[in-house]
Amino acid sequence: MNGASREALAAARERLDALTDSTSVDAAKLAEELAAVTALLDREVSLRRVLTDPAQAGEAKAELAGRLLSGQVGGPAADLVSGMVRSRWSQPRDLVDSVEELSATAELTAAQQAGSLDNVEDELFRFGRIVESSPALRAALTDRSATTTAKTGLLNGLLGGRANPATERLVVRLVTRPRGRSLEAGLQTLSRLAAARRDRLVAVVTSAVPLSDGQKQRLGAALARLYGHPMHLNLDVDPEVLGGISVRVGDEVINGTVADRLEEAERRLAG
Repeated sequence: MNGASREALAAARERLDALTDSTSVDAAKLAEELAAVTALLDREVSLRRVLTDPAQAGEAKAELAGRLLSGQVGGPAADLVSGMVRSRWSQPRDLVDSVEELSATAELTAAQQAGSLDNVEDELFRFGRIVESSPALRAALTDRSATTTAKTGLLNGLLGGRANPATERLVVRLVTRPRGRSLEAGLQTLSRLAAARRDRLVAVVTSAVPLSDGQKQRLGAALARLYGHPMHLNLDVDPEVLGGISVRVGDEVINGTVADRLEEAERRLAG
């Protein structure tokens, strides 16, 4: 996003935090309604262009959004979207992306309020690993010819009763409304947003064998000191790394595996 959209999104995040800090606002319901607004704006290209037209007065755009959403969503969702369209956006799509982000953040906030945010983070990570290891499942979930009902049914069978309801809702929305993203990219975004709820970074840790509780605590503390932020560890076991661990934080990889050292030795010998 360019500068104007970044500023608009930052302001919208602050308004969302203020709303969800109120005990009178149902964050999960707000998430569902914002997801519906996302679908509307994604489908109606002309509408999102009108709502982000810099030539139109912000108040006029807010009144239009209010009329369209009246009776369709609750007051908090309508007020939040009306406030967003008062802002200036660099591109119409940025508004849609931002409403979608706020929907996911509201869902994660509901999980945090229920004390289950850690579980949701871990379940999103594990689901990503399951998809990665099963090409057939990934193909079924990303099949453009499959109906929303079919994909939802498949996910309900996989996650229903096994995962936190917030996890299931987030994944269903992602799969049934990908909006041009890969499934992997969508899951990474959700993990990033989940970590942000606690102002934490996410480290994906791959090791040859499961780490002990003591090792996890020491690694988490070391990474927190290194990056200056609390760190959430997503743990993966891959026997092919042979030994040691590989740590990925965002785009940065700290690789200390035996396999990596062998590859480096082979490169030096070849050189």
